[in-house]
Amino acid sequence: MADQNDPGLIAFFAEAAAALHPAHKPWPRYALEEAGWRRLVARLGDTPAWDLLDLWAEPGQVHAALRDTTTGEIAVASLDCPGGTYPSLAAVRPGASRLERASRDLFGIDAADAADRRPWIDHGRWPVGGAHAKTPYPFLPAEGEGLHVIPVGPVHAGIIEPGHFRFTASGETVVRLEERLGYVHKGIEGLMAGRTPADAARFASRISGDSAVAHALAFARAVEAALGVEPPARAVFLRALMAELERIANHLGDFGAICNDVSFALLHAKCGEMREGVLRVADAAFGHRLMMDRVVPGGVARDIDPAALPALAALVAELKRRVPYLARIYDEKASIQDRTVTTGMVSPVLAMRFAAGGYVGRACGRDFDARRACAYPPYDRLKFDVPVLSDGDVNARVWIRVREIEQSLGLIEQIVAALPEGPIAADLPLAGGEGMAMVEGFRGEVLCWVRIDPAGTILRARPRDPSWLQWPLLEAAIKDNIVADFPVCNKSFNCSYAGHDL
Repeated sequence: MADQNDPGLIAFFAEAAAALHPAHKPWPRYALEEAGWRRLVARLGDTPAWDLLDLWAEPGQVHAALRDTTTGEIAVASLDCPGGTYPSLAAVRPGASRLERASRDLFGIDAADAADRRPWIDHGRWPVGGAHAKTPYPFLPAEGEGLHVIPVGPVHAGIIEPGHFRFTASGETVVRLEERLGYVHKGIEGLMAGRTPADAARFASRISGDSAVAHALAFARAVEAALGVEPPARAVFLRALMAELERIANHLGDFGAICNDVSFALLHAKCGEMREGVLRVADAAFGHRLMMDRVVPGGVARDIDPAALPALAALVAELKRRVPYLARIYDEKASIQDRTVTTGMVSPVLAMRFAAGGYVGRACGRDFDARRACAYPPYDRLKFDVPVLSDGDVNARVWIRVREIEQSLGLIEQIVAALPEGPIAADLPLAGGEGMAMVEGFRGEVLCWVRIDPAGTILRARPRDPSWLQWPLLEAAIKDNIVADFPVCNKSFNCSYAGHDL
């Protein structure tokens, strides 16, 4: 373990780095040589408090974003890879494994000493490269008497995105679950490159439809950081209003769907009704049910319709009354509790190792919320609590959602009461720079990193959905549960396929 008097993440990089990139805002980016990167790997092995936020590549270079949970410091480490290889982080930060595999598929940058060298995004059907063409995917083996394999997907019975789940079971008990994703890879990062921030923002809104606001906000804030732009105060409050409406709608949908997966259709219907009410108010207020393309670099594309304010107030009042009542029904039904309590458990230690955020992390005792930790406006002026539980089961993930709905309703009241007058967007200069942002979506923290050339076009953009660090924990959560409990475990995570596959 690291010394309690350790000066922290920034001090380590200041001593170990070869150079600092001054154009990177608001957090520093350090250039490491290979020896410095190896020192970082060793330090991560000794310092559990340093979270790996993301790892990504570009031609000839790899980057890792880290957060010191003790000090709150955030920094990016970069390593030139002229030989196309770099030392892996996966042995000390297991959340890096899939990120490293994806970087290899996309850019040919290889974590040469990684234990898992299998492809991730490339399914052997890409017209270029061909490194994995026609090679069967080697799923991990499981040995034991009476084991059988249950393949599920990638095409599913419902109207959902594709993903393959391979269960190894002993009778009804799951011994191992292994996921294979990447079926909805769209090349988002490549599509953003070469476009203006305004044009690229449309792709950010479409990374994962249920997080249109969160991804657009992370992208917008990253661009604004790179260019030194401050959006108008009214735009900042409108963004937060949209983000909280999005959070409530998705939490309601998940609450109901979890109940549906344990055969309690009443709460599913009631939550679906309330979610529809939220989407209708969003449409009335901002002209789109998912508020897509409303958050843009520099501010927002559309002001709130004043005629929608009474409906918004009525919605908040209704949900404040109904959500606690439905939560009591959930809590008092033994048939529900039998399926959710102690089901799909994730240990706090494992959640910490993967730096899981959102309701997955907070249900395991991780007291992290980007709205508070990064204190980006207007949350630095608003009052709210971050609910945290420690049980790590389906039931805990339900209650985190319920409590977050209650907090979001209070935030909406504060936002509307404090909504300032004034413009809703600022002009972007024709300038270059590098920027990074982290915002709190309904699943957890959404990151975005951008590099902009002096002509004002995107050279490189890297969005990161919370699902990257949550999907692996679903594999752990279902172990030793019965196969029939997978749907409710899966829905309690509700990871995004599209947000992960990009």
